[in-house]
Amino acid sequence: MPELITPTADRRTAWLDAHAEWGPGRHEDGFGLLPADEVGTPAGFAAWLTRLATDESTEYWWIVDGERVLGGIALRRRDAGAGHISYGVRPSARRRGLAGWALARVLDEARARGMPEVVLVCAPGNVASAKTIERHGGVREDGSWRYRVTLLPVEKL
Repeated sequence: MPELITPTADRRTAWLDAHAEWGPGRHEDGFGLLPADEVGTPAGFAAWLTRLATDESTEYWWIVDGERVLGGIALRRRDAGAGHISYGVRPSARRRGLAGWALARVLDEARARGMPEVVLVCAPGNVASAKTIERHGGVREDGSWRYRVTLLPVEKL
């Protein structure tokens, strides 16, 4: 059964396995990984986790099942162009509904924080991600790959 967890050093090997599956040069949405992050060493990995944990504008979760890291999802308090929510699922775990499952939980987190709406952006042509966002209330903006999801307050659900 999948769950969302806060990134943690005790899952380093499992995270590195997921990271390797994407391959070099691939973008892993939801992990908050920057080109300057050196995650290959224990010290670099710890520094990256510290940066994520102290980021006051974004919350990060890993999508895990047992000991396997299947993906990541992030919630930003403001849209700086990349949207409020980003996510990614490792290639071998796709087409199982994990992105939608994680997105539903993070939409609940955004709602609980009083956010009236969120914006999500997917790569042009990423039909699977677009369908996931649309299934969760995303409305596409003027032919772009940006979607708005209006969040009803908890008492209105």
